[in-house]
Amino acid sequence: MVSLSYRGISRDGPLGTVYDHCGLLPEPTFKLSAIEIGLELSHLTGDRIGYGLDRPHYFYYLRKMSMTLAWLPSRRLWPRLLTLVVTLVMVVACQSAAPPPDDGPNGEAGESLERIALNGAGATFPYLLYERWFQEYNQTHPQVQINYQPTGSAVGVQQMIAGTTDFGASDVAMTDEEMAAVDRGVVLLPMTAGSVAVAYNLPEIDSGLRLSRVVLADIFLGKITTWNDAAIATLNPDLDLPDLPVVVAHRSDGSGTTAAFTAHLSMVNPEWAETVGTGLSVVWPAGIGIKSNAGVSAQVLQEVGSIGYVEYSYAKTLDMTMAALENQAGNYIVPTVESAAASLTEVVFPEDLRVVVPDPTPAAGYPIVTYSWLLAYARYDDPNQGAALREVVRWALTEGQVYSEELGYVPLEGSVVDRTLAAVDTIGS
Repeated sequence: MVSLSYRGISRDGPLGTVYDHCGLLPEPTFKLSAIEIGLELSHLTGDRIGYGLDRPHYFYYLRKMSMTLAWLPSRRLWPRLLTLVVTLVMVVACQSAAPPPDDGPNGEAGESLERIALNGAGATFPYLLYERWFQEYNQTHPQVQINYQPTGSAVGVQQMIAGTTDFGASDVAMTDEEMAAVDRGVVLLPMTAGSVAVAYNLPEIDSGLRLSRVVLADIFLGKITTWNDAAIATLNPDLDLPDLPVVVAHRSDGSGTTAAFTAHLSMVNPEWAETVGTGLSVVWPAGIGIKSNAGVSAQVLQEVGSIGYVEYSYAKTLDMTMAALENQAGNYIVPTVESAAASLTEVVFPEDLRVVVPDPTPAAGYPIVTYSWLLAYARYDDPNQGAALREVVRWALTEGQVYSEELGYVPLEGSVVDRTLAAVDTIGS
C-alpha cells in the first residue's frame, strides 16, 4: 500500500502538497493534498475510494482519469486532472522502486518487534486529524500499523456492533441500545472537537456571507431557491448577490456531520424539527445527496451556486468560502478554531462522556459544533492489540493534541483529557 499524507495547505493555491514516502520525489513536489486525491478521484470518476490504493487500483484510476480528460467539458479543471495523473504515475513508480525493509541480523525485518495491526472505520469528520496522528505515531512506533477508513459515523457504529473492526469512530456517541448490542462491550472516548462549516460557491463573494437561523433552515428546506432572494439580500446589503439557483448539497450516507447539522437546525427552527428532524440520516426535502465530507466538498467546489455543510477542517484545507452563521446571541460568526472553542467553554461532560451541543450560548461562539468519539472495545481477544490501542489513544490525547489547531480541530480541554484517559485505562481490563 502507498500512503499519501496531508502535510498542510499552500496559500498560493487551493491545493496542498503530496509528500513522497519513498524518497524519490523532492519535498514538496506537486500542490495536491491526499484528501484531494481521494476527493477528485471519487467525484470525477464516480467511484468512492479510500486514500491508500494498491498498485493495480492506481492503474485503474489512472485509466479512468485519462478517459475523464476526453469528455470533461470544463477546460479549467484540466490542469488539476493532469497533475493528478502525473502524481499517480510517480506514486506507482515509487512502489516498485522503494527499498526493502532493513533486515535484522537474522534476515527478518523487525524481528525484535512484534507487529500489531489496528484497523478502524467510521466518521469522516476527524479523518484529517486521525490520519496525521496515526502517521506520526507510526514514525516512533513502526511495529504498530494503524489503518483508518473514513466510511461515515453510521458505518463505524455498525462495524463495532458486527465486530468487524478493531475500533470505530463517530461524531455521535453510541446509544445504550447500540452499546448493549456489542458483545465485547464499548468504551466511548471523546478525542477531538470541531465545527460544521456551511460552504458555498459564488463568484466574487468571499467568506462571511451572512445567513440567519431562519434563512439557513429555509435554504436547506428548499424554500429559498435563488441567491439574490430578498431574505439573503437583506442580511447582506453590501453584496451584489448573483441571480443564480441555489444548489443544495447534503450527505447521502449515515453521517455524524449530518447529525450535528440537523440537531442545530432542529433546535433553532420548529418547521425543521417537525418535518425533517435530526439524525445520522434524514429525509432531505431538497438537494443532491453525496457520500462523505470529501464528496460534499467536491460538489461545492466544482458547481457554481452550490452550498453544503462540511467539517471545518475540510473547508479550511480546501480554502472554501464559508458563511457567517447567526448564533444564539444574534451575532454572525464564521467558523474558526477559536470560534468553535468559544462555543465549547460551557460544556460539562457527564459521567458517561456523552454530550450534544446543538445551540451553544457564548456570544463569540460559532453555532454548529460537535465532539467526535473513538469507539473501543472493552475487551480484546488479543491482549496485545488492546494494549497497543491504549497506547495509541494515550499518545493522541496528550502529545497528539498539538496537531489539532493546524488542521482545524479544537484541542480537548485538560479536564476532558483527564477523564478520557481514565476511560482509556478500562480498555482490556
